[in-house]
Amino acid sequence: MELAYIPSPSRGVIHLGPIPLRGYAFCIIIGVFVAVWLGNKRWIARGGRSGTVADIAVWAVPFGLVGGRLYHVITDYQLYFSEGRDWVDAFKIWEGGLGIWGAIAFGALGAWIGCRRRGIPLPAYADAVAPGIAFAQAIGRWGNWFNQELYGRPTDLPWALEITSSTDGRVPGTYHPTFLYESLWCIGVALLVIWADRRFKLGHGRAFALYVAAYCAGRAWIEYMRVDDAHHILGLRLNVWTALIVFLLAVTYFVVSAKKRPGREEIVEPGAADGAVEGGDEAEDKKADAEASERSEEVSEASDDSDDSDASDAESKKEAGDEAESAKKS
Repeated sequence: MELAYIPSPSRGVIHLGPIPLRGYAFCIIIGVFVAVWLGNKRWIARGGRSGTVADIAVWAVPFGLVGGRLYHVITDYQLYFSEGRDWVDAFKIWEGGLGIWGAIAFGALGAWIGCRRRGIPLPAYADAVAPGIAFAQAIGRWGNWFNQELYGRPTDLPWALEITSSTDGRVPGTYHPTFLYESLWCIGVALLVIWADRRFKLGHGRAFALYVAAYCAGRAWIEYMRVDDAHHILGLRLNVWTALIVFLLAVTYFVVSAKKRPGREEIVEPGAADGAVEGGDEAEDKKADAEASERSEEVSEASDDSDDSDASDAESKKEAGDEAESAKKS
């Protein structure tokens, strides 16, 4: 008898009248907002302008969604193009199915386009948004909980996930909640990148490379626990191989970049520093104008005092002359 387990939602969508609210889509949207919010704070701290991260995200997010869906459909094509399947389901992204590898690759392409339009170096932008992406993944994984998918092997552990659906070959029971494992791992990755970036002043894309490497290290063992259908190469799931290859690429980039371009970028957004200088010059000009106005008032007051003094002296001399004339007549 199971003493405890994590229950699955009875359904992944709630209807408010004619409007469906899907848990999977809701988690993705919240994750995007968190990534943009945190990325904006980090971008400003690095010397960029507020709002730049959101402007570039307008390019990166749609590209990322398209790339994530393409990777999922291509690697799991049998779910949509095999006998008895409806290929139209490949476009139903709200039902789940986003491959992080395609999302990051296409999202980076969209970010590159946005950065190029703004004259911003992509590595600097990637460093700023890296922890936010990890947090977004942590939130997005809960969308799999709503859809009762991406679970691991059967288990009777107290934190086991209860699967109640029997659609698409699911077998009701309790399983390892690999969605939860990955969510917690992504939170740890985000905190690791934030700490390392503050401690070692990572730049030129190395904070992003650290995020990629750390995520891949966790994804490899979590992927190995999953039991859903997947393509295998030499006995390992395709995503395990992908995680290992991307991990090696990220570590290589980190090491080579540290040798060739140590330190952090001094300027991440052209014109941002100039705007700050211009603002400072304007303040100085206002201060100088105020001081000049004060000096002018002092001179005016001094002039008025001098005029009053001259008038008083002339009157005194006139009175003295009148007295002398009166004495002479006497």
